[in-house]
Amino acid sequence: MNPSLCRLSSSNPARQGFRCFFFLLFLFFLSGFPFWASAHAKEAAITNLILANRDQVLEVYLRTEGAFTPKIEAAVQSGVPVTFSYYLVLESPRRFRPSLELSDIKLTHTIRYNAIRETYTVTRSWEGFAPHVTQDFEEAKRKMCNISNLVIAQVEEMEKGRAYRLRAKAKLSELTLPLYLHHILFFLSFWNFETDWYSIDFTF
Repeated sequence: MNPSLCRLSSSNPARQGFRCFFFLLFLFFLSGFPFWASAHAKEAAITNLILANRDQVLEVYLRTEGAFTPKIEAAVQSGVPVTFSYYLVLESPRRFRPSLELSDIKLTHTIRYNAIRETYTVTRSWEGFAPHVTQDFEEAKRKMCNISNLVIAQVEEMEKGRAYRLRAKAKLSELTLPLYLHHILFFLSFWNFETDWYSIDFTF
């Protein structure tokens, strides 16, 4: 494989919860019948998927765009924790047989807004959930939508001259609400996004 890049809170939780509920309910009625919201799901996409051979490891870089719809942004601003999941598969296609799988990884990125401190905290599973805290919403969204320097395989695991494929997708996986707000999850389900699978084919 060529070493160059392969491209393709309030002090009263109950009061805060009810404020969150009415705010989200307001957004629901403002947007009209919820089935229209499903159109946003088609807008999210992985726009930059890169695989690099560096220092005897294969690293993945990717960027997702269109994930933060106005409704998801409003949910974040109202204090609802939002989680994006990323799925990455490295495999070797085989004729007449299932692909040989080298790696199958699920990652999660979660964003939480603290209304008292006016800060956003992003945690990413592949970084050991170390908190990234910022007052800049745009910076927090970039953290949610980007992956860089993620090791997906060791070079010694690869076979020279063999064909491989890297596949990746992203989706909104969670909107975690207090127990007394779970009955509005039906509405929030229409705000979900899920990208198509994106892939890179290469010969090592």
